[in-house]
Amino acid sequence: MSISRRQFLSMMSVFAASTGISFSQNTLASVINQNTGKSFDFSYAKLIEQAKVLAHSAYEAPHRPDSKVLDEIDWEHHGQIQFDTDHALFANGPGEFSISFFHQGRFFRVPVRMFVLNSDEETTQAQEIIYHSDLFKMPENNPAHRLGPPAAFAGFRIQESRLAGNPHLNWRDNDWAAFLGASYFRAIGDEYQYGLSARGVAINVVVDGVTEEFPDFTHFYFVPPKEGSNRMVIYALLDGPSIAGAYRFTLTRHHEVVMEIEHHLFLRQDVQRLGLAPITSMYWFSEKDKKTAEDWRPAVHDSDGLMMWTGKDEHLWRPLNNPTGIQVSSFNDSHPKGYGLMQRERHFSEYQDAVHYEKRPSLWVEPLGNWHQGSVELVELHTSEELYDNMVVMWVPQEKALRGQSYHLHYRLYWQANYPFPLPLAQVYRTSIGRGGEPGVKRPPEAHKFMVEFHGDIFNILPQHTDPFADLWTSKGRFDLIYVERVPNAEPHQWRVIFDLILPQEKIINPVELRLTLKFQGSVLSETWMYQYLVS
Repeated sequence: MSISRRQFLSMMSVFAASTGISFSQNTLASVINQNTGKSFDFSYAKLIEQAKVLAHSAYEAPHRPDSKVLDEIDWEHHGQIQFDTDHALFANGPGEFSISFFHQGRFFRVPVRMFVLNSDEETTQAQEIIYHSDLFKMPENNPAHRLGPPAAFAGFRIQESRLAGNPHLNWRDNDWAAFLGASYFRAIGDEYQYGLSARGVAINVVVDGVTEEFPDFTHFYFVPPKEGSNRMVIYALLDGPSIAGAYRFTLTRHHEVVMEIEHHLFLRQDVQRLGLAPITSMYWFSEKDKKTAEDWRPAVHDSDGLMMWTGKDEHLWRPLNNPTGIQVSSFNDSHPKGYGLMQRERHFSEYQDAVHYEKRPSLWVEPLGNWHQGSVELVELHTSEELYDNMVVMWVPQEKALRGQSYHLHYRLYWQANYPFPLPLAQVYRTSIGRGGEPGVKRPPEAHKFMVEFHGDIFNILPQHTDPFADLWTSKGRFDLIYVERVPNAEPHQWRVIFDLILPQEKIINPVELRLTLKFQGSVLSETWMYQYLVS
């Protein structure tokens, strides 16, 4: 079944609602109450070699079970299927986290094979966890009972600790990470909410005349966790028409979630836009562009801005837009220090929604090792409701992605509410846009007013009765009525800049690029606000 990007993302969004301990085959079977496959040698090096061999051969899509039965497992029937956590992997140890599995269905058709390793040693034994419908709780008349070979799992999730003793986080009902659909995965943050997603790789996102490709994680290998550890190690094999790859995930459950990821990717075809360490999120509207949405809520988004820490040690903030079409922004860099999609608005009053957008996690990418030259690319797509993920940010290497090339990447992902490192600079808190000019005076149609609010303790260094300097730049037009002031009735560390952007009285096709940095006596006080103004 061929599906569009929008259909795929809609399905993802809706569905989202070492101790060296070894297992004998009999012991493992008792852990999951099901048969397991024969043991075979496994190592990460072997997995990398397997991905390399795959990339040098023609792509073969995973063999799927009866498509008619899969079609019958629609949203309603899929919602009836619950994994029986009595059969969860590691339900009786070792470690504190168990693995439960997702079932296949109409919208998650690709079979994903699951394996458990005997130990965390470099070379060990692996055994496949064999699917059986008895591992799931479902009504007798659910069509999933008729799903014959090669039925398999669709994905998995990591349950909360069995040992935490928190009655509000019962391990059977709560999970902290999930891998489901193509190469998508996500985790909760320190506010215990799912939100945006990461992907193993992005292939040809919004390339003219080319259909975006969604490679699949087809195999997962679970390392038995250590007793007393809050860490899980998982290996994965990725395969798709243009690419194959081997991944190692080290997931750590603190109050937040941190993932360390290493992968080796091998191209079997040329790729026009290769996106590494990609993030996918949703931005519909906020107070700055509420006029674009007919909705009672003041804001609806999982993320509200792209934050970057460049190789030149500059901190950038780019508020997200919901364009009428497609916008692609490239931020060239060398040896980037990090980027992420962040959720900065953290008050219920800013959303007024019981789904608690104010608790959605931010996701920060920290490169490890040498990422060389390339660009952080932000893709913004139009959406008219919150069901669709319409934001993608990724690292795109400068060199062309050609058949036969390989990529070794190492990075960390931080799933938490805020930026994970100390930042001495003031941060952008709010962006508002309105009609330009002044009250009581005829408003010129070419004037557009902006208010950018900054928060940061660094403002405490300012001498009394001294204002910071607003360093402004625009790609078109000029500035007028520039005011820099403390936010009235607010804390001393809150300042704002209000200014008019005066544009020429002509049809403007391309977005207008804006930059603003607060400075004092030549020293930078704030991150750089960058905005792409879409002239209507």
